[in-house]
Amino acid sequence: MFSQVVRVRVRAGRREEFLAGVTATAEAAVRDEPGCLRVEVCEVAGEPDAFVVSGLYADDAAFAAHGHTPHAAAWQRVAERTVVPGSEVGTAGRVLVGHCVGAWAEALPEAHDDEEEQR
Repeated sequence: MFSQVVRVRVRAGRREEFLAGVTATAEAAVRDEPGCLRVEVCEVAGEPDAFVVSGLYADDAAFAAHGHTPHAAAWQRVAERTVVPGSEVGTAGRVLVGHCVGAWAEALPEAHDDEEEQR
C-alpha cells in the first residue's frame, strides 16, 4: 500500500470553501478510483484553519493515477483559492507497518505481502 499525508493552512475566510472542495474530492476519489482505499481530513487541534489530509492507496500506481483524475484537477482549482501559498507540507511513501480493525485489517496483509516480495 501507499500513503500520502499533507498538512495545509487555509486562507482566512475560506474554511467552508476548502472543506466543501476537499470533501467532494475525497468522496470522488474513494468512489471512482479502485485503488483509493481511504481519504481522511483532520483539523489540527487548536488551529481551526490548519488541516491534515491523508490518503491510502492500493499501491504507488494507484497513487500516481489519482493525480490524473478530473476530481484532482478540480481540487487544484479549489486549493489555489483556499490554501495559503507555501503552507503545504507533505510526504508520501510505501506503507511498512499498519495496524487497524474491521475492514481495514483485511487490506493490510497485502502491504506485508508486497514487503516480503521485495526482500
